[in-house]
Amino acid sequence: MHLADCSVQFDRRIRARRYSAPGRTRLRLHVRETRSKTHGSPIPMPELHYLDEARLNALDAEYFQTREPFPWINPEALLTPDAFQVLYGTLPDISLFEKNFGKARKFGQQSHDRYSLDYRPDLPLADHWHAFIAELNGPHGQLFFSRMLGVRSVVLSCHWHYTPNGCSVSPHCDAKRKLGSQIFYFNTADDWDPSWGGETLNLSSDKPLKPDSAPSLDDFGHIIASEAVGNRSLLFARTDHSWHAVREINAPPDALRKVFILVIEAGGLAGRLHRLIGKGGY
Repeated sequence: MHLADCSVQFDRRIRARRYSAPGRTRLRLHVRETRSKTHGSPIPMPELHYLDEARLNALDAEYFQTREPFPWINPEALLTPDAFQVLYGTLPDISLFEKNFGKARKFGQQSHDRYSLDYRPDLPLADHWHAFIAELNGPHGQLFFSRMLGVRSVVLSCHWHYTPNGCSVSPHCDAKRKLGSQIFYFNTADDWDPSWGGETLNLSSDKPLKPDSAPSLDDFGHIIASEAVGNRSLLFARTDHSWHAVREINAPPDALRKVFILVIEAGGLAGRLHRLIGKGGY
């Protein structure tokens, strides 16, 4: 396991804009300053750019928005090489995670079994993770997500999933309140063999399927597997046919599929009302 770097205690003072949507805290983060608890002297934030701005700008929003079977893209290296290495090396320890196994889902869908951790500013994470999430909420991240999804502003929430052998993600469409998601994959060739699975599957069917149903993989005639090892991510927009899944993982007992997921929702008053009402929470 990769242990979070907590060798130095930090007093991270973060302003958070909170929305009281059911089940999750949404944060727009503004990191002010980091200081030592023992001496009170400033500790400089890591001098590292996490997002590769040139690669973000090179992605074509029109191409993304018109893809089939729904808007998706599986780019490589949206994180700078140094950023990917330091985030990979300081992933949260599994002791921080909740066990989510055997929980019933709406519409009769199979349980999505995994260890889960929702981001909070007070989590004992390596400082690079707090800084990365602040950068996602900064101007470059906001501009990128708004441009790709065709909206004026977005609100982000985020979480980690670690998935062990024998678990899967059954076919589903995300909640209606979401504009989309971006999955950052955090396995490399050093700890994961692609033959073990773990890639997100984009699904489409020749027959209409309602998003409030529970189809199996056999109901989809077209399956596109993402690249999920190394510095890769998957960005997709939520629609009533944005079906996706992960096949049952066939990996050694000590291996974990590790992902960091951004949930993207609309900003502004309409987005806030949608979250407060909690429409389409599946």
